[in-house]
Amino acid sequence: MGSGVINTELIELRSTSSLDDVQVVIRAVYKQVLGNPHIMESERLVTAESQLCDRSISVRDFVRVVAKSDFYRSRYFESCAPYRFVELNFIHLLGRAPQDQSEVSEHIVRCIEQGYDAEIDSYIDSAEYQTAFGENIVPYDRGQSSAANAKQVGYNRMFALDRGPAYIDSAVKSSQLVYAVATNSSNKIAPATTKFGSSGEANKKKFKIVVQGSKFDSPRRVSTTTYLVSGDNMTPQIQRINRTSGRIISITEV
Repeated sequence: MGSGVINTELIELRSTSSLDDVQVVIRAVYKQVLGNPHIMESERLVTAESQLCDRSISVRDFVRVVAKSDFYRSRYFESCAPYRFVELNFIHLLGRAPQDQSEVSEHIVRCIEQGYDAEIDSYIDSAEYQTAFGENIVPYDRGQSSAANAKQVGYNRMFALDRGPAYIDSAVKSSQLVYAVATNSSNKIAPATTKFGSSGEANKKKFKIVVQGSKFDSPRRVSTTTYLVSGDNMTPQIQRINRTSGRIISITEV
């Protein structure tokens, strides 16, 4: 599949593209959307590849098929924490990290309420995708572009997700950005050998999460609830908060 986790070169399928050019597009889509995997011949989406070759589908259609494939679903939806699934969807399909908690929460709620396919479609059918990639450009890393990062923290978050040429996204199951996104803070850029989110010093720490309101509260009052959680329980606790429509006010280390 070549080097690099995420494609940084603009690759476009044109009306004059040769069959060799189409194969370059196919490889680039697999690499970008599937997170730099090794794909067996038996795992290739032969029917969709053939449709792209004869132009009966666009690159955007092919991206959708790949993102809804059993390969993607088993590695990122069924095997990863929900926060990890969402942050990788942003990287794989929009070429950037999530900007804030509201973006992540919106997608987690959609996935819970509308299902897997609706979650994938929400990226590919978005105005952002259409503006950035259109019908026939392979999604690529836009994290170094100010247009893709409304906030400065977006740059650091890209480095937390893209860990170098040998990195395979499916190797990490837990979120890399849950704390930074929830607190609207910038994460430190650390060497790729650092273990994020699954073990190490971060998971030994305790955090206080202050939440305002939930769907179980009386509509006549706004309640504030405080949770004390360990680093390795951060993701499931925030998932529970999102399911009750609570709004995270702050997350602080204690």
